Amino acid sequence: MFWCFHGLWLMPLLLVSRLFWLVLLALLICALVRRFSSKNRPMPFYRHEPFYQPGVPPVQPSAMEILRQRYARGEIDATTFDQMRERLESSSGPSQQ
Repeated sequence: MFWCFHGLWLMPLLLVSRLFWLVLLALLICALVRRFSSKNRPMPFYRHEPFYQPGVPPVQPSAMEILRQRYARGEIDATTFDQMRERLESSSGPSQQ
């Protein structure tokens, strides 16, 4: 009869152990569902809004802006930039900078 009561202290320990593993498994499942759910997934690039509006022509950069970009990229030197800038300013007026 002693051996029967001797194992009773193991039952709560086994129950707590099983409960611990069940809670751990439930947390793992919740974390995986949350990680791979479509709500948290970034949208693919093709679902973003286009950078242009259909039916509206895109805005073209001005000649002065193109000249500045070419100078910034190193396609033209400073003297060429100054000459072309002066030509553009004389043809369109100083207000178009």
